[in-house]
Parts: sequence; C-alpha cells; structure tokens
Amino acid sequence: MELVSIGTVGIIADMDTRKIKQAVIFTLHGINHLLWPAVCINCRKNISETDNNLCRNCWDELIGCTGADYCPRCGKDTSKYAIFEGACPDCMGNDIHFDRIARSGLYADALRKMILDFKKGRTELDRILGFLADSAIQGSNFYRDIDFFVPVPLHWSRRLFRGYNQAHVIAGKLKHPSAKISIDLARIRRTKPQPLAASPASRAANVADAFAVRKGHNFAGKNICLVDDIKTTGATLNECAKTLKQAGASKVFALVLAVAGQQQT
Repeated sequence: MELVSIGTVGIIADMDTRKIKQAVIFTLHGINHLLWPAVCINCRKNISETDNNLCRNCWDELIGCTGADYCPRCGKDTSKYAIFEGACPDCMGNDIHFDRIARSGLYADALRKMILDFKKGRTELDRILGFLADSAIQGSNFYRDIDFFVPVPLHWSRRLFRGYNQAHVIAGKLKHPSAKISIDLARIRRTKPQPLAASPASRAANVADAFAVRKGHNFAGKNICLVDDIKTTGATLNECAKTLKQAGASKVFALVLAVAGQQQT
C-alpha cells in the first residue's frame, strides 16, 4: 500500500477547491449574462462582452463625428490648410473672448444622443464622455498651460432640479498633473433655454451679465479652461471668458464635448 503524505493531500485539496471556485464563478458569470446581457451603453442593443460598451454602429458613428480637423479658435470643422493666424474663415474677425478651444467632436449621431441622455439623468455615461473630453484636452496645444478647470455653471435652481451640473461631472474626469477644478464662477441669473436655431445675437443677449466671480477667487494672472458640454454659437463661453478676464485671468481656453451648428460630412 502506498502512503500519501499530509502535504500531498493538502495540495490535492487546494486544487479541488480552486476547481470548485472556478466552476462557481463560471456558473455565476453565465447566469449574470443570461439575466443581464451586455448592452450598448448608448442605444441599448445587445452586444458582445468584447465590444467595450458600445455596439459597432455606435462606435462607427462616434468615430465619424470625432475624427475631423477643426478650427482652434471656434471649434468648427475646417481644413488645417484654411487656418490663418489661428482662425478659420468663419470666425476670423469675430469678437471671441476665449483664446482657444478643444472639442471631442460634432454634435451629431451617437455623440449627440449620449450628451442629451447624460443631461437627462443617465449619469453612467460619464465614463465614456469623460474619456472623450480628456482625450480632447490632452491633445490640445494648451494642455500644459492650464491652471484651473472651471465648469460652466448652472443657475442654482436648474442645478437643484437636475441634481448635478454635467459640466462639473465632465471636469472631474479630466486628468492633469497640476490643474484644479474651481467653482468660483457663478451664474447669477437664470437664463432661458434656447433652441439650436436661435440667432447668435439673441443667444448673446440671453447670457449678457449672467455670470460673476465669487469673492476670494484665485483667477488673477491664471490660465483658465472653461468646461461645457455643447458649444452652439459660443455666446455662453464668450460671456464666461469675458467675466473671467475682467476678474484678472491671463488666458481663457475652452473645452467642450461637441460643437453644434454643423452637419457631419
């Protein structure tokens, strides 16, 4: 009769335990996939677990509206060969108070749907939208110059109703070696929501004198990057930038998830 050492018995027992654990995990994984199948975070269609949160169609749409060259002054799609002295023909000569802009893409297709759903309460979209925003800002030529990220503020009543400021959530997803988030820019009066078709003049009038800096701010001599979800005519960013520069900011940049007012080509 062969003798089996106590150590050998222990090893065999450990191997059996590992196999049992692996079998349990595999079974639970199968049950989880059956009860809660992987779905596209944007359109909710079933996807493979290897599709990384988005279905193929949504990925194609997202790539389509985020890959083009754009003007570093206004954010609109344009050829890099059309840029002259840091501006494109559309914004050359315009009164723009922010110095440069970075964007994730155009306000279209999958990106448009994600932004709208995010504002309507689907806060789980913060990861992918934050990733897009962070990629955009790190790819900008002013990334290293930023001292503060300043989310474009909501009026307190709208912030209370929604429960969060989407610009602040996105700002919290940005990675930077030294820049901090500041909330010392405030919206001091409630402005009217406006359709995309509203004229630049009406949008500018709507936000005129709507912002102020808080006492004790630290903006003097600093480079600020405003963070917002959508740029349409740029009236809100312009008014915020003007307010910050009046408070002593050296430069004001802008980061947005999307620029509206252009069709994807």
